[in-house]
Amino acid sequence: MFENLSERLERSFKLLKGEGKITEVNIAETLKDVRRALLDADVNYKTAKTFCDDVKDEAMGQNVIKSLKPNQLMVKIVHNELSKLMGGTAVEINTKGSPAIILMSGLQGSGKTTFSGKLANMLKTKKGKNPLLVACDVYRPAAIEQIKVLGEQIGIQVYSEEGNLNPVKIAQNAIKHAKTYGHDMVIIDTAGRLAVDEQMMIEIENIKKAVNPQEILFVVDSMTGQDAVNTAKEFNDRLDFDGVILTKLDGDTRGGAALSIRSVVDKPIKFVGTGEKMDAIDVFQPNLSHKLFFIIITDKERSCHN
Repeated sequence: MFENLSERLERSFKLLKGEGKITEVNIAETLKDVRRALLDADVNYKTAKTFCDDVKDEAMGQNVIKSLKPNQLMVKIVHNELSKLMGGTAVEINTKGSPAIILMSGLQGSGKTTFSGKLANMLKTKKGKNPLLVACDVYRPAAIEQIKVLGEQIGIQVYSEEGNLNPVKIAQNAIKHAKTYGHDMVIIDTAGRLAVDEQMMIEIENIKKAVNPQEILFVVDSMTGQDAVNTAKEFNDRLDFDGVILTKLDGDTRGGAALSIRSVVDKPIKFVGTGEKMDAIDVFQPNLSHKLFFIIITDKERSCHN
């Protein structure tokens, strides 16, 4: 998802070609272009500014290292700063518990229900778990039907209570069911709204208090850009969630939400959804993401000298 950003930044680094040293004068225009590239990729303004300030502090006055030219040194510095920004390494979800409980949160349309199915499928096929999906969206009948269809598709049981409009009781009963029938994971799909509202937040807070989940995951549509960052902050302020799920990264998303959310809420991105199929789920590898960016840049840089 950083490929477009990489192309933009490559042009920025070319401004330093032919210089023997990084100085305040020759770095100013480069960082201006870097900041513009980040903003165009939908990175939060404050995140872009802080990032560029950190790069400048690190780069100012550095002599060219051995055979490195200033533009190549800048690539190295940006690579290191991206590593810090993205968190460095992947963060696993907590699967310890009897059963381990995962509470899904997010707005309507974010892909929360679909991702619940993907996560259950991954835990079953790759971790050897016996998950139970729980339908706690009592306001949208289609959501209950959707999760049942997904459960049937991947061979995973779905717990629901037709006619019960109390999601807290449904969640509590589902956990009892899981203990009785040997499910070691419980994934609770909660209701979403078109926008954050007080009723929604109180409801999911009550579910959290009632079931004491090992993990609270916030699911966000990566194509919503800066709205994703603002929504993530509101949810984190209320729920103190454990990680972020970015969905719909197979579309035309510019990827800036990934950089921004990580820095604004200081919570790791744990998974990404990359398609509609039930196996279209990847553990987010922040170290590989910035290395991919670095490889793209340096490969192009090398090609310029060949």
